[in-house]
Amino acid sequence: MYNRGIRGATTVLHNDEREILDETVLLMREIVERNQVNPEDICSVWITLTQDLDAAFPAKAIRQLDGWELVPLMCSVEVPVKGSLPRCIRLMVQVNTEKSQSEIKHVYMNEAKKLRPDLAAPSA
Repeated sequence: MYNRGIRGATTVLHNDEREILDETVLLMREIVERNQVNPEDICSVWITLTQDLDAAFPAKAIRQLDGWELVPLMCSVEVPVKGSLPRCIRLMVQVNTEKSQSEIKHVYMNEAKKLRPDLAAPSA
């Protein structure tokens, strides 16, 4: 068994609580589906937001999903690099798995596809 990191990122159009929470859930569900993991497999989730997003804690949305109450979640602010992608939510999901690094499916949605076009494959 290995501990692997699964990267994910998405963007929102507005600094709006509902939009931030909804997009976070969509991103997490896509990561889980593509990688066939469940909350019990997950060690922790590190969540970052760009500084222009302060209307909600994305962890709140994940914590409300069935079975996610005990998964450790942490939110932080992304490094504010000039010219970086605005209104971006990033996830680093640490999961226990038998999969190799090459079998992990990272998820980039919306404008965040620009961050890693090499990994932003369409959903299967």
